[in-house]
Amino acid sequence: MKKTISNYIKAGSVILMALLNSCTNLDEEVFSEVLPAQFKPTEKNLPSIIAPPYASLRTLMCGWQGYFDLQEEPADCIITPVRPNGWDDGGTYRRMHQHTWTTQEWQPYNTWQNAFSSINKANMVISQLEDGTIQLEASKEATISELRAVRALAYYLLLDNHGNVPIVTDFKDGALPEQRSRKEVYDFVIKELNEVMPLLSEDAGATYGRLNKWGVKALLAKIYLNSQVYAGTAEWEKCIKEADDIINSNKYSLDINYSDVFTYTNQNSKEIIFSVPYDEIYGKGNQLHMKTLDPVSRTVYQMTAQPWGGNCAVPQFINTYDPEDSRLKDTWIQGPQTNPQTGQVVINYVNVVPGMGGTNGIVAQSNQGYRIGKYVIKQNATGNLDNDFPFLRYGDVLMMKAEALLRTGRADAAALLVTQVRQRAFKNNPAKAVVTGAQLVQGSKYQYGLQATDGTVAEVNGGADIQYGRFLDELGWEFAAEAHRRQDLIRFGVFQTKKWFNHSPHALAQTRTLFPIPADELAKNPNLKQNTGY
Repeated sequence: MKKTISNYIKAGSVILMALLNSCTNLDEEVFSEVLPAQFKPTEKNLPSIIAPPYASLRTLMCGWQGYFDLQEEPADCIITPVRPNGWDDGGTYRRMHQHTWTTQEWQPYNTWQNAFSSINKANMVISQLEDGTIQLEASKEATISELRAVRALAYYLLLDNHGNVPIVTDFKDGALPEQRSRKEVYDFVIKELNEVMPLLSEDAGATYGRLNKWGVKALLAKIYLNSQVYAGTAEWEKCIKEADDIINSNKYSLDINYSDVFTYTNQNSKEIIFSVPYDEIYGKGNQLHMKTLDPVSRTVYQMTAQPWGGNCAVPQFINTYDPEDSRLKDTWIQGPQTNPQTGQVVINYVNVVPGMGGTNGIVAQSNQGYRIGKYVIKQNATGNLDNDFPFLRYGDVLMMKAEALLRTGRADAAALLVTQVRQRAFKNNPAKAVVTGAQLVQGSKYQYGLQATDGTVAEVNGGADIQYGRFLDELGWEFAAEAHRRQDLIRFGVFQTKKWFNHSPHALAQTRTLFPIPADELAKNPNLKQNTGY
């Protein structure tokens, strides 16, 4: 399945080039034995026609210093400390951790660039469908609707991260676009998703890696969940409604094993609603294992590439887990790691990290910090994982509904859903899977505060005071290393107020819930104004 999808993306790039050049005389340039001027796509070419906007998401999600890093590095679960083999990288990871990033930081810039790449490609193909360059009959309106859905997804990412961005829907308009307010972008995305939904497929099996009706509903639920942050008004009931539609459809279910959602054959998962497909040959780009595994771990997995060994878990976060929670081991590589051929211990990962390093001479040793193992690494892995990135999944739908219920005074109903999600993580002790409404309204187990080099936590400012903090813990345990955490911390007011590891709240903490408009974009477009606080 992934190979087929990736081939569509690859073929889509060829078709895209053909369509771009169809008005010029390219007598000697041939694409798959078809001259661009003679290329007449039909219904059978549909997957390749819609592929280009999806292809940009692959670079965006797990690409180098992209969206994944943008969501995890500023949060309280994952860090990238200085290592014996480097990883200072000009201080970028330290700045992301301490919320002192600049208008030239790569992580927000790359997310901006790749999101607009997806938007521009969607606009181009929509334009070609509308002007007849691409001639489809029965599926024209449905295809345009799906392209608008992908475009709205890219705008959602910009809404969440940059807020005040231009809205561009006309591929042929060469004028510099005007900036829109975050509320306007929010309204645009909501309107687009609701308008296109009736024409999208309801077939979960035939649309893997593409946005169908249920993917749009899951995305809407997520936007409504964060509506108070984005637009100033809570929309809990709308979030519940979209979640209920997905639940009642019976199209998706929780996988029996947590790890099945993230393994290298996760295209078979019954839980994934929308994923970004990766393939070690045809769809490269998922290199999360390269960024987290220490170089000597190459022998543990008999890898054909040597990993770089940078990021790891924040010890304070690891300490929140129940030792019997199977997600602890399913998410984090820990303890002795052995060579499968010799049985020799290659490295022993410990839950100790002295600091981010750089300015104070501290260097985290190669074995310090649990490493991300959620995206199951197969033996003989290359430098690119086969694992698809599950952007929207059924477990998320259940937890979004649970949070909306919790925030509207229905804690016991929320607890039933959280218990359902927890059950597969406590198969050996089912009683521990059960959580009550009274527990969910309690504070967090996270011991917030600055960590000293010896691992002790000083300047403690705790987690017990966080409203619904226990639910925030549940989100952490279920969605660690899934590019959720920044958004969740903002929604719970933690991102702006708490200390963790080597991070203290920024002097302009309230402005750090949005990233800056990249400096290069400001230089290119005088219509853009920098976000507040930069």
